[in-house]
Amino acid sequence: MKSHEVLKQAFDKSSPKSIASELGVSLSLVYKWAQDQSGSGSGSRNPLDRIVEIHDHTQHLPIIEWLCEQCSGYYVRNPESDYPQDCEVLPATNEIVGQFSTLLAQISQAALDNSITPDEAENIRKSWDKLKSFTEGFVRCCEKGNFELMQEDDEQEPKPRTTLY
Repeated sequence: MKSHEVLKQAFDKSSPKSIASELGVSLSLVYKWAQDQSGSGSGSRNPLDRIVEIHDHTQHLPIIEWLCEQCSGYYVRNPESDYPQDCEVLPATNEIVGQFSTLLAQISQAALDNSITPDEAENIRKSWDKLKSFTEGFVRCCEKGNFELMQEDDEQEPKPRTTLY
């Protein structure tokens, strides 16, 4: 989704007039933020585009992390999903289960004394972020079709599908 579309949806929930007043800008500018920029002059670079430009020029990730924190969130970078086309689904699934198991073990170990130190919390956060990132990569591979079954030769009978439960 493009930034102007995001803002247009947001304006359905909040009055552009109140936004303009709160930000100290003209109402027409706020409306232009919700329009696609075109060669004919409609639309205007909006605050979302400007934040992305600032990040692109500085490559300073704390800008995005700070913004996520201000919105009660936490930023985790999506991994590159340039996995080879012949990735195997079972090892990738096992890796996710293994990372989740490691995370649960860290939480259990840290909580043994009914207290979690800042260092333990930091380690738990790192494991959690690693798990989220790897799982996002897995989902992206699924979406790209990297885990689809290979086409069988016409001479062979297709194997029946079975479930694992």
